[in-house]
Amino acid sequence: MNSRIIVVNAIRFFVLVIGQVLVFKRIAFNWGDFAFIHFIIYPLFLILLPIKTPRPLVIFLGFLIGLCVDLFYDSPGIHASAGVFTAYARGILLDFIEPYEGYNTNDSPTVETMGISWFMTFSSILFGLHLFWYFSVEAFSFVFFFEILLNTIFSFIASFIIVMLLLLIFRPKR
Repeated sequence: MNSRIIVVNAIRFFVLVIGQVLVFKRIAFNWGDFAFIHFIIYPLFLILLPIKTPRPLVIFLGFLIGLCVDLFYDSPGIHASAGVFTAYARGILLDFIEPYEGYNTNDSPTVETMGISWFMTFSSILFGLHLFWYFSVEAFSFVFFFEILLNTIFSFIASFIIVMLLLLIFRPKR
């Protein structure tokens, strides 16, 4: 990796953490006991990392970004757990949906480099897995499976719309 890619991803890390804890943490949609919409955007950092980033580094970065969010959410290790799970699942998913011709060395999985269909598939699977893991660990019991599922579905829709808008506005190339 060259230094430009490292700087871009470091800035992306801090911007997403700051955006998550200062903006999206404060947005809440509650209708009585119905509080199933949560905006979680920080997994975008893990999604946009260069494809050939070593897996141990991706897992460490997943832990680090989750830990940074946990510090502000007062949730001991829940976001870190979800970040590590997403980072681990990212490597498996990249291997599973690898194009026939393979990946380029420094490509990041963006719409420009991989195409809209591939990117939507990749990012939606990772976001869905991240949110399901996060809400499962938060509830810590499958007795609340219905609530976990509702949280995952509604938060996925809301978060994915915000993420796609952010990608449309900023159009990352790397």
